[in-house]
Amino acid sequence: MDNHSPARTGAARTTRAWLGAALFFAVAVAQAGTPYPHASTPAPQDLGALELMRGSPPLTVTVALKPRDADKLQALATALHTAGSPQFHRFLTPAEYHQRFDPDPGAVAAAVAHFSQAGLSTRLDAGNLLRVTGSAQAMQMAFGAPLHVFDVAAHGNEAGYRFHAPVDTPRVVSAAVAGNVAAILGLDDRPHFRPHLRKAPSRAAPMTIRRGATPNATPGNPPGDWTVTDLAAYYNVQPLYDQGLHGEGRTIGIVTLASFTPSDAFGYWADLGLQVKKNRLKVVDVDGGPGAPSDASGSDETTLDVEQSGGVAPAAKIIVYQSPNTDQAFFDAFVRAVNDNDAETLSTSWGSWEWFDTQSDVSVGRRGRNVELLQAFSNLFLQAAVQGQSLFASSGDAGAYDANEAAPLPDFSKVLSVDSPSSSAWITSAGGTTLAGDQSFPLPGNVVFTVNVPVERVWGWDYLTGLCAALGLDPVSCDIFPAGGGGGVSAFVPRPFYQDLVATRNTEPDQSLDDETTSPPTTLVTLPAHFHGRNVPDVSLNADPDTGYIVAYTSDQSGFGIFDFFGGTSFVAPQLNGIAALLGQRVQGRLGLFNVPLYVLAATPLGYAGPQAPLRDIKTGNNWFYTAHPGYDQGSGVGTLDVANLARALVRLGY
Repeated sequence: MDNHSPARTGAARTTRAWLGAALFFAVAVAQAGTPYPHASTPAPQDLGALELMRGSPPLTVTVALKPRDADKLQALATALHTAGSPQFHRFLTPAEYHQRFDPDPGAVAAAVAHFSQAGLSTRLDAGNLLRVTGSAQAMQMAFGAPLHVFDVAAHGNEAGYRFHAPVDTPRVVSAAVAGNVAAILGLDDRPHFRPHLRKAPSRAAPMTIRRGATPNATPGNPPGDWTVTDLAAYYNVQPLYDQGLHGEGRTIGIVTLASFTPSDAFGYWADLGLQVKKNRLKVVDVDGGPGAPSDASGSDETTLDVEQSGGVAPAAKIIVYQSPNTDQAFFDAFVRAVNDNDAETLSTSWGSWEWFDTQSDVSVGRRGRNVELLQAFSNLFLQAAVQGQSLFASSGDAGAYDANEAAPLPDFSKVLSVDSPSSSAWITSAGGTTLAGDQSFPLPGNVVFTVNVPVERVWGWDYLTGLCAALGLDPVSCDIFPAGGGGGVSAFVPRPFYQDLVATRNTEPDQSLDDETTSPPTTLVTLPAHFHGRNVPDVSLNADPDTGYIVAYTSDQSGFGIFDFFGGTSFVAPQLNGIAALLGQRVQGRLGLFNVPLYVLAATPLGYAGPQAPLRDIKTGNNWFYTAHPGYDQGSGVGTLDVANLARALVRLGY
C-alpha cells in the first residue's frame, strides 16, 4: 500500500479535506524539506573541491568541547537518580550545570586562539560549543580534511540536492586543543537521519485484523486503526484521566527534522473529542528550520509525533524543535531543547546506525567509525539527565539489524547493530510489540491466509514468513526482513549503571558490514566482539503496522487524508513522552532518567506479579535474532506498561 493512500476502513471520522487542502496550497510555495536518505536514494556524484565552487559561502562548524570533571558529572547523575541519596531528584538548572561543568576557561581560550590563527572566527555558545566560521580553505587547514561537493539526483517524487562533506576523517590538527574536543559537527551537511515510521508492505498488507481474546483487549477501534484513546485503554492510562490528570502544567518537547501542518494535529485531537487549548503548540525553528512540509522529508513523522504525544497528554503544552536533517542541526535542536529546559520530557523518532554512516561514509570514500556525534549526544543528554529531563528515542524498525535498513541485502551483509540516539545511556530507548489477534491476508485465487498471534509479542515480522512463502517470496523480497522493533547491544556505549540490575548481553562475535557487490566482498567495518555495551530497547509498546495506528496528515502529493496501518517505534517514543508528562504531573515533579525506575521495578518481585504490577512481561516473539523471555530481553526491554500501576509504583519509590 502507498504510504499516503487514504485509509481503507470506513471508520466514522471526518476528514476535514477542505482545511488540509487549503493549508497544503498555502505552504506549496515554500521550498520543501530535503529528502531523508533511504536504500533507494541515488548514489551521490562527486563534483570536486568545495573551495573551487563559485560563490561558495562561509561555513560554520560546531566544535563541541568536553565537560569539566566528567567523572564527577556522571557520579552526580547517578546520585540524582538513586532513591535514598541526599541528592535524589535535586536536579540542576542549566545555569547551575554550566557553572559546575562547562570546560575550563583555559581550554576554551586555547581553542579560540588555535582557530583564530587558522583564519577562522569563533563564538562560544551554550557554554561548551564553539561555533567556528570561515572559508572552505581555512576549514580544510584547521581540520585536516579536504571538502568536496556532492550531487544527489532527483528520484521519483523526491527532489535532488547537493551537500558538502570531507573525503577524509576530520580532526583538530593541534594535539593540545584536540584533547579537549568531543566532536566536530558541520563539515558534512548531508541528510543523515531516517524517521522510524513503517507501513505494512504492499505485498503482505493485511485486509482485516481481528482483536485477540487477551486480558488486555478492550472495546474501541480494531488494531491497524488505533488512536491514542485505544492506547490509553489498552495500557491502562485511563485511570489517570479519571483522576483529573491530563498533563496540566507540563510541557512536552518534540525534536524533529521535518516540518508539519499544525491543523492536522488539532483536527486529530478534535475528532477524538479531546479538549485541547488552541495555543498549546509552539514551533521553534533551529538553524533555519527544515523547510516546508513534504512526504520526502518525513513530515508524516513529525505529524504523528505531535498527534501521539499531545493526544496522550491533551492538556500539556508542546514545543516542536525542528531543524534541517544534518548531524549539526539535529544536535543543535537538542542543544536548544536542553538549554531552554522548558520541556520536562523530550522525544525524537529519528535515528541512524550508531557505528558507521552507510549513507555518507561509503559513498564519499571515508572509512571510519561514526562516533563524534555519539559522544556529543552523550554529553548533552547527560546534561539533560542532571536537569531532570526525561528523553525518549525510537529504537528503530529494522529489528536486530539496524544497519541493514540503509545497507540492504543482498548488496551488504547482515550485521547485528543498533540505532542512535536511542543507544545513548541517558535516553530511554523505545521498542515495539505486536498485538494479539488474527490477521487475514488476501492471496491469489480469492484465498484468505490467516496468521494467529496468540499473545502480545515482540514485533518482528518473522511471523509472516509463512504468508510470504505462500506468495512465493523470501523474507527479503517480501519486504518483511529485517522489519521489527530495534534491539540489541551497542558496540560503542558502555553498559550503564541501571542495567546492572537485570541480565544483559554483550556484542556477538563475527559481526562486520561487508559490501557484497565487489569480488571478493569488501569489509567496510568490523564491530568489536564481546563488548559490554548498552542494551536496547528499555521498554516497548505496540508498534507493528499490522496492529498499528491511524495518522491524520496533509501530504504534499495527495492532500489531506486519514491513513491507517501506520506503525514503527516512531509511535512509541512520543507515546512515552506523553505518558511521562502524565506521570510527572502525578508525582508533582520531574522524573529525570526514566530508565532508572523501569529497571528497579523489573528487578523486584512485584515488577511483573499481581494486579498492581507496573510492568507487563513480553515472553514471546523475536526481532529476527533476539528472542523474548521472562524479564529483560533485547526484543522488548523490560516489557510494556500498566501506566496506572506505574504511577502508584513511582509514588512508592519516593518520586
